Amino acid sequence: MTRKNIISAHWTNAVCRVNGLNIHYLRTGGNKPTLIALHDLTASGACWSQLARELEAHFDIIMPDARGHGQSSAPLHGYTYQDHANDVIELIRTLNIQSPYLLGHSMGGMTAAMVASRLGFAIEGIVLAEPNFISPEWQYQLDDREAVKQHRQLLRASKADLFTEAKLKNRYRSSELVEHLVQAKFRTNPRAFDVLVPPHPEFDELVRNIYVPTLLLLGNEGIVSTESARALHALNPDLQYQLIADAGHELPYDAPDRLATAIHAFCKPAVTNDQLYQASKRYSGYSASAN
Repeated sequence: MTRKNIISAHWTNAVCRVNGLNIHYLRTGGNKPTLIALHDLTASGACWSQLARELEAHFDIIMPDARGHGQSSAPLHGYTYQDHANDVIELIRTLNIQSPYLLGHSMGGMTAAMVASRLGFAIEGIVLAEPNFISPEWQYQLDDREAVKQHRQLLRASKADLFTEAKLKNRYRSSELVEHLVQAKFRTNPRAFDVLVPPHPEFDELVRNIYVPTLLLLGNEGIVSTESARALHALNPDLQYQLIADAGHELPYDAPDRLATAIHAFCKPAVTNDQLYQASKRYSGYSASAN
C-alpha cells in the first residue's frame, strides 16, 4: 500500500505541548491569514491534506491531530468537547496565532463553535462543515460503547483490506486521501469515542454567542437540515449557510474542491464596520444580561 503522499515536503510537521499533552500538527506556512482546520472523530490533521492543497496559496493552514487521534497524545480521560476546545485555544496561544479563521468538520465543527463562542473577536471567522449539531434525542441514540466495539472490529482487518474496501465504497476519492483516512482510523484511540457521551454542548447557545462571521456548510444528504440552518441564522444573523449538492456528512472528503471554493469566497471579503458594530451590539447585550 505504498502510494504518493499528498503531504508536501515544505509543510511543517511538528508537535506542540498543549495542556500537558503533545499535539501533533501539520502547517502549510507562509505570511497569509491563518486557517485552523479541526477534523472529525477517527480522522486526523493529515486528512485535510487534499483541501489544504486547494487553499494553501491563500492561507497558512494548521491541521492539528486532536487528542487521542493521529500522532497526538492519548490521555486516559478528558475527551469532552470542552477538552478539545481547551486544546485548540492553548494551541492558538502557544503558537502565538493572531486572528485565525477556524474550520471544523463534524466533531471538529462542534469544537470550532465552542472555541469561537469563547474567544469572541480574537477569531476572524468560522466555517462549520457538517458540524455535529444533533438533537439530544439523537445524542442518546448514539452508543459510544457500540461505536468502540465496531471500531475494534474494523481494526482487526489489515490496512490493505480496509483501503480496498474504502476505495470500492468511495471510488471518487483519491487513493492518497483514502490512505490517510485508513491510517487515521488505526491511530484513533478507543478512548476518543468518549466524545459521543451525552449531553453534548447546546449548539444553539454556542451559535448565539459567536460574534464573528460564520459559514455553515451543509451536504444535501448530511446531518444538519436546512430547517436547522434557518433557525440558527435567526438566532445569529452573522451566520450564513450554504447547501452543497451531491454531498453528505463527509463533505470535506467528497467535495473538497467545492468546499475550498466556498471557504475562499467566505474568508476573502473584509468585514465591514457596520457588521462589527452590529456584532458588538449583540455582544454588549449578552454581557449585560449575563451580569
